[in-house]
Amino acid sequence: MRSVLLASLRHHTRRYVASAIAVVIGVGFVVATGMLTGATREGLTADTGAPTAGLETMVSITDSRQADRLMAGAADRGVPAVTLGYAMEPVSKDGIQLTRSADVAEVSTRPALQWQDLESGRFPTADDEALADTNAAKSTGVAVGDVLRIGRGDDGRDVTVVGMVDSPVGLGNDLYVPWSTLRTFQDSLWVDAVAWGGSPSLAADLVPDSTTRAADDWVAERQAEISRGVDIIAVMALLFVAIAFFVAVLVIANTFSILFAQRLREFALLRCVGVTRRQLRRSVRLEALALGVAASVVGVVGGALGGVALVAVVRHWFDDMGAPALDPRWVGGAFAVGVLVTVAAAWLPTRSATKVAPLAALRPDTGPDVRSTAGRIRLALAVLALAAGSGALFLSIAAEVVPLMLVGGMVTFVGVLLLGPWLIPALVRLAGRLVGDGPVRRLAAGNAVRNPRRTATTAASLLVGVTLTTAVLTGLASSRSALDDEMDADHPLDATLSATEGPLDAGLAERIAAADGVADTLALDGTIATIAGDAIPVAAVERTLGVVRGTDDLSPADGTVLLPYDESEHVRKDGTVVVTVDGTRHELRAEVGGGFGQAALVSPATLAGLTSDPRPVAVWARAVPGTDAADLDGDLAALAGSSATLEGGYADRQWVDLQVDVMTGAVVGLLGISVVIALIGIGNTLGLSVLERSRENALLRAMGLTRQQLRRAMATEGLLLSVVATVVGTAIGLVFAWVGVQVLLGPLLDDAAVTVPVAQLAGVIGVAAVAGLAACVLPARRAARITPAAGLALD
Repeated sequence: MRSVLLASLRHHTRRYVASAIAVVIGVGFVVATGMLTGATREGLTADTGAPTAGLETMVSITDSRQADRLMAGAADRGVPAVTLGYAMEPVSKDGIQLTRSADVAEVSTRPALQWQDLESGRFPTADDEALADTNAAKSTGVAVGDVLRIGRGDDGRDVTVVGMVDSPVGLGNDLYVPWSTLRTFQDSLWVDAVAWGGSPSLAADLVPDSTTRAADDWVAERQAEISRGVDIIAVMALLFVAIAFFVAVLVIANTFSILFAQRLREFALLRCVGVTRRQLRRSVRLEALALGVAASVVGVVGGALGGVALVAVVRHWFDDMGAPALDPRWVGGAFAVGVLVTVAAAWLPTRSATKVAPLAALRPDTGPDVRSTAGRIRLALAVLALAAGSGALFLSIAAEVVPLMLVGGMVTFVGVLLLGPWLIPALVRLAGRLVGDGPVRRLAAGNAVRNPRRTATTAASLLVGVTLTTAVLTGLASSRSALDDEMDADHPLDATLSATEGPLDAGLAERIAAADGVADTLALDGTIATIAGDAIPVAAVERTLGVVRGTDDLSPADGTVLLPYDESEHVRKDGTVVVTVDGTRHELRAEVGGGFGQAALVSPATLAGLTSDPRPVAVWARAVPGTDAADLDGDLAALAGSSATLEGGYADRQWVDLQVDVMTGAVVGLLGISVVIALIGIGNTLGLSVLERSRENALLRAMGLTRQQLRRAMATEGLLLSVVATVVGTAIGLVFAWVGVQVLLGPLLDDAAVTVPVAQLAGVIGVAAVAGLAACVLPARRAARITPAAGLALD
């Protein structure tokens, strides 16, 4: 049987190419994912232990006051210590605000504890000196020698930048100052641990509520936390790898089914010369094993090369990526899965082909017959799966249970696949009638449904990819709509400039309107008032059309003042607040909100009761879509100077949009792999059918069918299969998306609605149809090249 095996591998090599490609893609994707995940993990965790270098103990605390006691005790006793935390404060230079919120952390004045990577300048030696992060300085223009103001008002501190450092990914901050300076920002300071060089008992005496542990244990825990985050990404990627392998199984199984159907005469002949069923089955499965091993080896090599290239591309933008390296677990797992998938895909076709008696092998396989016992069982299982899956989906909506939704979706889809040999051919026939009449159309439609099981399996591979792509794209579009609504409520204004001490320059609104990236502006008149001793601008709001996002126009009712959250503590128990203007006290109903800056808002009528001389106290601006948030903030901060406080939600909105865009691109890219494999399956099916129908095609040519008509018939056949699979997949995907929105977004939103991305879905349908047509090019060319005489001579 060894000679039979080797001869079969040599003879049928070209027919196994498509199956091998499907395995190569899946294995290569797993290996490349492992390399990218490993490089990301190495980059994120490499410097986690930098702040603890030379210190053996970590003291975990709950607030910054405990850190203050620890650091004071360390200073008194000469114990080396450094805090791990940060304060979030505004930073300005020469009266111009550089950023609304910079992360400010500690840099030790002890050389042994200066863990930051110094790139230029020197480390601080005094309280009024600071380090700036190189990457953060790119957007603000901070350089060595600059004098910066950290914080607001009298609580702010002036520091001189004496050095530039490169911060690790997990510990990156914008500025670093000595502890004596950092501790002054208690309102925004957050510290959760102190690297401690003294005895644990001393730390416990200073802060009884603290907990101590070995620094190595603390670093290991932090690295595990970061790695788990990376592993989540890897697991998500592997979910799509599983999808790709599932599609590959369908393609490979379909390929083997066609090959074995074509080789029934060969199998029958081997049986007649004494080969047993077991020997024949073992020989064919060894073919599948050899194919799986060869394809997996190629996939590992290709994935390794792709992983190196992918990490290099990512490192071009993100310097903190680690070096690419092969992880034996990922490589071994990918190789094993590739081999197992190939053998498993060939298992059932092998049993079906080799259990047929030699004489029965001469009869063609017409696919499942609903009148047979196997057909009735398959149909019953399909109906049962559809009913059970639909019921589970309905219950998941009512109970809002995600696992039940996933199980219901999978069971429902299995029911669709089981129903495929009856559903897909019927739809192909219907689609064939819709494309017109004529011999070519009838020939294409007839060939497409000649073997219902093969037709269903071929379409199923594309059906999986399109269903998931449609469901994910629709779910992301619906989530984006929900996020947009939430962002409109939380951040109704892209940028706000609120007066700090006195009225704004009358020409400021015009200068802001002329700035790059500003679509519309609104100047608000008002007055400077005091609430419980705090100066606050009070502005009148009348018409905000074109500037405010969402449905709320931020216009308070007469006699009501809308206060920023920072002023909520001044609201009395009866819901009123006292506003003092020019020494006159006014009692107004108070409402608290956010997203509109530091100015309090009133109606024009209320403002008229507060002052007779309104002056500009606030300017609101709306950004042009696509404007860079950092550039917009920098331009507006430069225009405002020290006379106004800059706030707004455009940066947060842009960041959320970026996350959704990245996720959408990543999901579509990952799902694209399964679609590519599916299209390979369509091309493989048609390519093998060329061999299977060589004599038939030759007879058609002899009866007058031209080469162009034959090519058109095969193109129509592939197009019918891809269009039907795409349309069915789109319909099922929309249903799954609706269920997902109800289960996932329903608990968060009162009116969770599905947003259908029409343009994206149209693109998916168009690409799938064109790709299905393109998959037919080579098989059609091959079929048309064979002359009638040569085709009739083939056996």
